Amino acid sequence: MAKLLIKNGRVVDPASNLDGQRDVLIVDGKIKTIKSQVMSRGARVIEAKGMLVLPGLIDMHAHLRDPGRPDKETIASGTRAAAMGGFTTICCMANTEPPIDNAAVVKYVKNKAEIEGVVNVLPIAAVTKGLKGEALAEMGMMLKEGAVAFSDDGQPIMRADVMRRALEYARQFKVPIISHCEDKALSHGGSMNESALSTALGLPGIPALAEENMVARDIALAREFGRLHIAHVSSAKSVDLIRQAKKKKIDVTCETCPHYFSLTEEAVKGYDTNAKVNPPLKSRTDVKAIIKGLKDGTIDVIATDHAPHNIEEKELEFNSAAFGLVGLETALALVITYLVDTKELTLKKAIEKLTTSPAKILGLNKGALKIGADADLVIVDPKAGWTVDPSQFASKSKNSPFNGWKLKGKVLCTIVSGKVVVRDGKVCS
Repeated sequence: MAKLLIKNGRVVDPASNLDGQRDVLIVDGKIKTIKSQVMSRGARVIEAKGMLVLPGLIDMHAHLRDPGRPDKETIASGTRAAAMGGFTTICCMANTEPPIDNAAVVKYVKNKAEIEGVVNVLPIAAVTKGLKGEALAEMGMMLKEGAVAFSDDGQPIMRADVMRRALEYARQFKVPIISHCEDKALSHGGSMNESALSTALGLPGIPALAEENMVARDIALAREFGRLHIAHVSSAKSVDLIRQAKKKKIDVTCETCPHYFSLTEEAVKGYDTNAKVNPPLKSRTDVKAIIKGLKDGTIDVIATDHAPHNIEEKELEFNSAAFGLVGLETALALVITYLVDTKELTLKKAIEKLTTSPAKILGLNKGALKIGADADLVIVDPKAGWTVDPSQFASKSKNSPFNGWKLKGKVLCTIVSGKVVVRDGKVCS
């Protein structure tokens, strides 16, 4: 019988509305007891005085690049990056090579994750075959193999009739369609937010309307046909559209990412391609709206949109460089530094957006410290300052715009099903 006892930590579990000093006893990979004082003979003890003990974080939007691009990321490297960031469950998007658009590829990802992964990996399967936005993929069969939702993320579903059918079909299974909201006719050829700055820099712009048009369309479709989750919300108008939809009881949820509340388009000023993301970074007004949306509950989830790219695809002229940044290893610290320490969100509310909210949207039995549940936990020093150094990332790719930033909040220990996979801030061999 394997026993692990976490002593004297500040346990914060939004699911049970718990925030207080507790001991947590783990037996054979499951949570056995959460009490003020626990004694257990033969248990290995982790002293957590002054530390946060949290449910393992859930990232419902990450790109692991497997199959197809092991030069950028593998399931082995991506799950280690996740563990370093405090994530014990990650959902990987379907835009791989080949895409996750049939049951065999879902099975491949699940099997590979069981062998190589150090955290739980749940595939999000493609909505359409080949991510082409035309014919629906084998949604039912992919669910049976372990997919948890559907998304053509990286590509918008431009045809409203295809999006309608996808919503109707997914509704039978009680899972959401995760929409990458981008009007390609408006965004085509752009590489940053369309603004005075894009003009000054001589870079082609992507208007915020490219996101907002599709948010409005997909909300209209969701009102009639099914469950919608909107990925990587970045614009003030998008937040407002979603807020109004929720008031009308339309079945819509959404996420944003740490870069949309910690960075503005100013990050692009030095033509730093690590700040080239899709949707693009926007204005200070948009950042304020994102934070307001997080505060008032319009934005349900904080996800990373971890998008690893190798140096060959980033060290290019700005217009030619790939969109995306790596986010798994900086997300929690950005949340603590820019939302919790600034008192924009309480710690409990912030952790809810990284645990119980994504679990609820995806129907996962994760993200909570329940007796009898899998012992997925993270121990964090909330006061520890550290400097971001992408060269030290566990991820194979280093494309982070946060290089050199000083952040608060350090993951000391990550535990997955009772197994310690990060100890003293380092991945266990």
